[in-house]
This record gives sequence, C-alpha cells and structure tokens, in this order.
Amino acid sequence: MTISATDEKSPVAVVLLSGGLDSMITAAIAQERGFTVHALTIDYGQRHRIELDSSRRIASRLGLAEQVEIALDLRKFGGSALTDAIEVPKAGVGQDIPVTYVPARNLVFLALTTAFAEARGAGDIFIGVNALDYSGYPDCRPEFIHAFTEAARLGTKAGLERGGVAVHAPLQHMTKADIARECARHGLDPGWSWSCYDPTRDGLACGKCDSCRLRKKGFAEAGLVDSTRYAA
Repeated sequence: MTISATDEKSPVAVVLLSGGLDSMITAAIAQERGFTVHALTIDYGQRHRIELDSSRRIASRLGLAEQVEIALDLRKFGGSALTDAIEVPKAGVGQDIPVTYVPARNLVFLALTTAFAEARGAGDIFIGVNALDYSGYPDCRPEFIHAFTEAARLGTKAGLERGGVAVHAPLQHMTKADIARECARHGLDPGWSWSCYDPTRDGLACGKCDSCRLRKKGFAEAGLVDSTRYAA
C-alpha cells in the first residue's frame, strides 16, 4: 500500500511499524532525521489485531512513502499469550520474562525488515524497542541490537558491498515518560496507536496488561493525557 510519493532527494529508511506507540514515535523520529520512511508491518497472528488497523492509520497520518504488510502466522508455533490460548497476565509488571514474550519475535522481524531494506536500497532501519520501562524481553536489549547489526552486515549483499545497514533504536534508553514526551513533542495523537495485548470485545484497551500498565505509567509520570480508551 503506497501512501505518498517518495522524495528521491532524501535517504531511505525502513521502520518496523507495529501500530504501537513506540513504533509510531520511532517513525516520526526517522522522518525528523531527514529520511524518506518506508514501513514494514507484520501480521503474525497476534491476538491484539487491532494494532494492524493502528499501523495503517499511523502510516497515513505521517504520510509515509510506503507501508508493506506481510502475513507470518506465528500461531502455528504458539508458545506465547499473544499467539496461543494462554491467558494474558494482568497482575502487574514482574521481574521474570512474561508469557507475552513471543519466541524470537524481534530476531525474526528484524531479519524481514533487513530484507525489505535491502530490496528498497535503504541503509537504515528503525525499530522502537526499549530497554528501561519494559517487560524484560531479551530481544529488546542493546546487546541484541548490536549483535543483529553485525549479523546483517555479514549475511547480506548490502553488507558485503556497502558495509551493511545501520539499525537505529532511538527509544532504547528512554523511560516511558520520556517516550510520552516525545509523542507530545512530535504533535502525535497517542490514540492513533495501540498498545494493549488483550483488548475487550468492544474495542477498549484492557488497562491491566503489562503493556497498558507501562503506557499509562509513562503518560501519568509525564503529566500528559493519553487519548486511549481504557476499560480499567
């Protein structure tokens, strides 16, 4: 789905656009840095499929050059509350890796994003991972991003001929309050995005899953209003 014409004078970047708050802000940051932004959105069979609608809304509102959606049904693997018949925890953010972790998700997604970037001639990839206020997923850590960048350099034609792609994680070391402030600074409506892992039947965010709790905490600490409609 093409959103707007590409500016041939600007360098091209690819953003992994889930439809969540972090990916929305990351796309805006990439634009702010002067890139023509192409988005990759992955339908992996997630239970919170409403985020796919959010990704399309974000791509349109930001005027991204292109949004490509691909289907990759990780429900066939299972092993996560987001892709299997496992209850989404609502007791609060804990210390252990929660069951909402999708096995190797960012490893798989970044591999696909690298392929997309190489096909588009993009030298830069943006991903909205965060390693401060987060659920403890191992594929959000700086060590992982660094290691993946090196793997992409070694395993692609772009790596051999041009030194690979740069993987940017601009929210990596931000708190959720910092991220909420970035949302406001870019003039973005938080309601364009979707974070909840377990939406209600009438389309409200549950307000109790890890993702909802972290999001609400960030906006509250920043003293900003989150236009998301919460059930609790």
